[in-house]
Amino acid sequence: MDFRFFDPGAKTEISQGSLPHWEQANAYYFITWRTADSIPADVFEKWHAERCTWLRDHGIDPTLEDWQREVEMLPERDHREFYRLFTAKWHGMLDECHGECVLKQPRLSEIVEENLRHMDGEKYQLEAFVVMPNHVHVLAGIRGRGEMQSLCRNWKRYTAGRINALLGKSGQFWQWESFDHVVRSLASLEKFKKYILDNPVKARLKAGEFRAWAKPK
Repeated sequence: MDFRFFDPGAKTEISQGSLPHWEQANAYYFITWRTADSIPADVFEKWHAERCTWLRDHGIDPTLEDWQREVEMLPERDHREFYRLFTAKWHGMLDECHGECVLKQPRLSEIVEENLRHMDGEKYQLEAFVVMPNHVHVLAGIRGRGEMQSLCRNWKRYTAGRINALLGKSGQFWQWESFDHVVRSLASLEKFKKYILDNPVKARLKAGEFRAWAKPK
């Protein structure tokens, strides 16, 4: 099956929690999920409050489900500023390696990798992934409409159960919400792939403290 890049005119499923979620049929996605202790609650709440204030200052109601569409319609200067202040900053906070960072342990990161590869080529097509000490990035084409969030929940549910069992723990392992972005172009797909492969270097991780892979060209 051929996967598509974001189409402004196509049907889009939109849902929202602290982060917005957009889904289109048979699309490419860049998805990030993180451990529950990866960003301190007060740091995340400050980031979220600052984002809401910025949106309101630019005439956008952050409580609307489609506020992200309005961000896309802003002048390029404002759009870049939003990315720098909020999207890039959010990912930067993850790379600071807060929390226990238990995914540095190869036996635990292997669980995530095996689970990602399990249905590759069936429900989705992996393009790249990296398992970092406290978060995971996945770049993939996902089949069907409205499947992305369900698939992500399944990944998290299975791996959390396995990892908690090995650690002798129970309770929440992953943060409930994930960050996801519908990929807009081939250039963006390659940009996300490079970001994934460069992420361990940027975070100054040593060999064995991460797992990274990208589909050969």
